[in-house]
Amino acid sequence: MKIASMDNPVRLSWLREQGLRMDAAPYLSGAFEARKLLERLPVTERLHTLTPGGTGIFHAGRPLRRWVTSPEHGVRFFSSTDIMEADFSNLPLISKTSVALNPRLTIRAGWSLITRSGSVGRIAYARPDIDRYACSEHVMRVAPDPERIPPGYLNTFLRSRFGVPMVTSQAYGAIIQHIEPDHIAGLPVPRFDPALEQEIHDLVEEAAALRTEFQTGVVGATEDLFKTAGLEELLDLRWHDDRAQDLGFVRRGLTSTTLRALNFQPRTERILKQLRDVDHVTLGEICKGGQLSRGLRFMRVDGAEDPHYSYQLVGQRQAFWLRPVGRWIAKAKTPAEVLAEDGTVLVAARGTLGENEVYCRAIYVGGSWASKAYSEDFLRVRSENPAFPGAYLFALLRSEAMFRVLRSMSTGGKQQDIHDVLRAQIPVPVLTAPDRERIAETIRTAYRKRDEADRKEDRALELLERAVFEHSAAE
Repeated sequence: MKIASMDNPVRLSWLREQGLRMDAAPYLSGAFEARKLLERLPVTERLHTLTPGGTGIFHAGRPLRRWVTSPEHGVRFFSSTDIMEADFSNLPLISKTSVALNPRLTIRAGWSLITRSGSVGRIAYARPDIDRYACSEHVMRVAPDPERIPPGYLNTFLRSRFGVPMVTSQAYGAIIQHIEPDHIAGLPVPRFDPALEQEIHDLVEEAAALRTEFQTGVVGATEDLFKTAGLEELLDLRWHDDRAQDLGFVRRGLTSTTLRALNFQPRTERILKQLRDVDHVTLGEICKGGQLSRGLRFMRVDGAEDPHYSYQLVGQRQAFWLRPVGRWIAKAKTPAEVLAEDGTVLVAARGTLGENEVYCRAIYVGGSWASKAYSEDFLRVRSENPAFPGAYLFALLRSEAMFRVLRSMSTGGKQQDIHDVLRAQIPVPVLTAPDRERIAETIRTAYRKRDEADRKEDRALELLERAVFEHSAAE
């Protein structure tokens, strides 16, 4: 429970300014201090006035959702969590008919997207490659007027230490919180020299372009691997189109390894046969001397949010986000096995079989992500064979085909795990040494671009926050 102390009293004038709200959130979240600081700036404008006709803050309303599996009949669809994802390859498809019935589902490049239900106030920037995707009604759109304000500058303000508290402080509700467009329409947006605003915007646009190149790179590496191996058919899997063959099948020659029907799923057996038909080596052989096992279970000791003394702990869900947030744990109390070396592939290895769950999805640890700690729920895939670097393995394991193969190797009850014997038998196409290195370098380059995008966004925030403090002090 949050209470106001004698050191932080709430004045009657504050209550009037906040619409006579009696809950603590607007006063203890930093939102009120941010608002007061911005009032000291020479120029601020209300958020709604920076949108076309003052009506550019909205959400889609509850749409008719018809889901499809064919890209020809669907549009990629973001949930409120999906807008934080780094890789948009696995988004579900909503029917084009549903989008036609509710055009407000469509998002455009340059908009700021704000989660408005449940976890309120997560903010993303709509980059060019997601232009005309669809997005949930649980995400608010802020469509800036480029003639009034640079879109990247506005997004940077909304993501800043001033914007986020003011947005989240407007949330209403007890169990499930939410905000509406009217709640944030009046937020004060600081205005500075046009050259500074343009510089911030350019950094955000450059970051968005780099993230697009990251997406193109990882997808291209996977396509390169399967095409070079002669397995183009596995790139267009159409998994849901032939589910009938999994019903009523017979399997002979069983061993004590497993008796679970899912582990002999005909659709995945077909994928494995195609992989075994090309020159290959097993994943277990590649990882001999490295690691192919779940992480270490360990005691978490909270630490300061400082990379000198603490690791940022990444769990399964947030590992797929652009920027993980949350817990920091003390380095002195954290075993080395919790870390992941540069070049390690991590597979979410505990979960359920829902289509939109991250269980059996893979990420690559490279660059800045090698400085983080990872929960024991990840399967660590680390090659000690220089001929098969982790980046090459990631290009394979991130594919839809391998996602289905890993899912078929599930063991357990409610919470599934990946069978330790079966996963070691996964066939990995060999290709030639130049092919493997080309594919691996494509992945490494993509992740370098992702790190560079992070740095540009951080620089944009730094420029904005410095300008706010300098101008407020001058006043």
